[in-house]
Amino acid sequence: MSRIAPVALAGVAIVAVVPAAAQAATRPAVTTGLAGSITPQSATLTGSVDPGGGATTYVFEYGKTKSYGRKTPATPAGSGTTRVAATAGVTGLQSASTYHFRIVARNPSGVTRGADRTFKTPRQPLGFAVAANPNPVAFGQPTVIAGTLGGTGSANRQVQLQQNPWPYATGFQPVGNVQLTNSTGGFSFPLLSVPVNTQYRVATTDKNPVISPVVGASVLIDVDTSVRKTRVYRGSRLRFSGKTHPARDGVQVGVQRKDGRAWKTIKGSRTTLGGRTFSRYALRATIRKGGRYRVFVKVSDGSYQSHFGPEIKIRTRRR
Repeated sequence: MSRIAPVALAGVAIVAVVPAAAQAATRPAVTTGLAGSITPQSATLTGSVDPGGGATTYVFEYGKTKSYGRKTPATPAGSGTTRVAATAGVTGLQSASTYHFRIVARNPSGVTRGADRTFKTPRQPLGFAVAANPNPVAFGQPTVIAGTLGGTGSANRQVQLQQNPWPYATGFQPVGNVQLTNSTGGFSFPLLSVPVNTQYRVATTDKNPVISPVVGASVLIDVDTSVRKTRVYRGSRLRFSGKTHPARDGVQVGVQRKDGRAWKTIKGSRTTLGGRTFSRYALRATIRKGGRYRVFVKVSDGSYQSHFGPEIKIRTRRR
């Protein structure tokens, strides 16, 4: 765009054409648009900017009040004299909250602030994240079922731990007392022991409860092992004996020797009747070389997790 400028020279009127770029820049003009792509934690803010002929940048100010408090990074809008679209994404918002925002542009001629507009983030659906720690757990030892309830209204909410022990036929039943989540939705259910492999879940106590995914807590069968000596003649037979807790009569048991990174079974047998709370085992294995040995107990019915006893270092000597 050009303007016509009259110039007087020796009594003669001369009309000069001055390019628009030579005109003085003006403050930018702005319009605050709408917010779109709104989720519980994010939104896209829109607007438009007329740079007014000067190199212009813009930001969006936003916050829960008209004081705003936060702003997007400065974005170039060029130096033209026509309106250009302006957009910026914002994240880290709180669900179910009203936010104010406006566009602000500046160039060498000044700063222009747009009108205030608002948008509201939707509610975040409630959802659980749950884990057992430790897991697997040694037989007779404690574990903790803990996690968080996320979403709108997750703080100070009643939650109940439920369990479904092996063989998983009774369905989920409440265990322990109802708890209140903390200010961030956290909760923790300590368990003094887990008697058998058990499925756990956590649920809100509402009429229409929110239920967590199922967490399976595995219980390691306890194996103790003894040998009469740890230095033997090569090719001799050494007796390995001990108990398993709890009682699991008739399950597979084997003596293993460490070979590199792997454990190889060199002798197998089965547990026998011991007592109300334990089973026994005893088997003799031929020791052909020294090294590390252990007893492995395999539980196949899903009631417990297979496990092994302590490692025993055996030395050999020639006859």
